[in-house]
Amino acid sequence: MKTQSLNLFIVDDNMSALSELKNHLFHRFGEGIKILTFNTSKSCLEKVDEHTNIVVLNNRLKNENYEDVLKSIKESNPETEVIMLTEKEDIASAVTAYRAGAKAVVIKGNNHSRKIGDLVVRIFTAPIRIIQRELGLSERLAIFIMSFLTVGAVVVIYFFGYRHY
Repeated sequence: MKTQSLNLFIVDDNMSALSELKNHLFHRFGEGIKILTFNTSKSCLEKVDEHTNIVVLNNRLKNENYEDVLKSIKESNPETEVIMLTEKEDIASAVTAYRAGAKAVVIKGNNHSRKIGDLVVRIFTAPIRIIQRELGLSERLAIFIMSFLTVGAVVVIYFFGYRHY
């Protein structure tokens, strides 16, 4: 049985920035995350589906409205987390991005790749933090419970959902 990797899309029309971010994330997470890159939002939107976990979206794509792109991503899969990547500090566009459904806004700079990597970790570990906070458990116990629930779900799906006759 093959495990599904996490899917992360990067959308930026600056090919060197696109390549740099992809390389950084690949070195940080290895094969654990499937990273796809796009230089237009149209090509990205064609691939967004129920398996898309995170989209890193540059808000300054040529001839494209990032707010419409963000809304289209959320319409395709409301569970997809979107991280907006911006060239400069702009409070108005950050507020607009959050209202449209962005999880975070990151300003391009010396350490934006690291910040995006940290956000990816926070997004994927959110269920553990919720269990910790809501049940008042230690991190290790929360991880154990999440692991137990995940294995239990896989067993149930395997034995009851995929009966091969």
